[in-house]
Amino acid sequence: MEKFKTLKDHVYEYIADQIRDGSLLPEQRVNENVICESLNISRTPVREALIQLTAEGVLENRARKGFVIKSISEKDVGEIYAVIGVLDGYAAKSSCDHLTKQDLADMAFYIETMDLAIKAGNFEMYHKQQVAFHQTYIDQCGNDALIDSIDKLKNKLLKKSYTEDVSGSTQKVLYATNDEHREILELFKATDKEGLFRYLSEKHWTPAYAAFDAII
Repeated sequence: MEKFKTLKDHVYEYIADQIRDGSLLPEQRVNENVICESLNISRTPVREALIQLTAEGVLENRARKGFVIKSISEKDVGEIYAVIGVLDGYAAKSSCDHLTKQDLADMAFYIETMDLAIKAGNFEMYHKQQVAFHQTYIDQCGNDALIDSIDKLKNKLLKKSYTEDVSGSTQKVLYATNDEHREILELFKATDKEGLFRYLSEKHWTPAYAAFDAII
């Protein structure tokens, strides 16, 4: 069940979406008054969301300028990937015995939906489905601290909108990534705990894909 979303959560998602779609760019100031007016809410939840985003490294609070969007380099993303890979692998290993047939069926559905989204060039939908794919087993790992740590790290990777793909390079990378999702699902079906840990920590979260999540 999806947790109840507070006003702060809605503001957080509103700002995150603006970063994803390019409405807010690196070094640009986040205007609190505009957000309050756009969402018709008070300043308190806006300030709470900005503080959370700052704590997670997405924003930076600068003297005389306020909250600005922080750049995140390819190197930064690669380092985040390395940590997420280990934690994600451990979550997969821990959840292996707890996944139901419905969980596995849901993951298979997400994989097929991702293929359709890639083919249609709907990269926003691809992102939503890949989040759901990973979250299916992460939520079953039985370790709230681990779930929270993965969530906070992934929150740093806000750029998920690949609007220009004239050469087809983005589709190629996403198809390859989705093939990896198929391999992950097969490892779950085989209850291969060590294989899951190795695949996620050493293969799936590869720094080779870091450029796609950089915000520069």
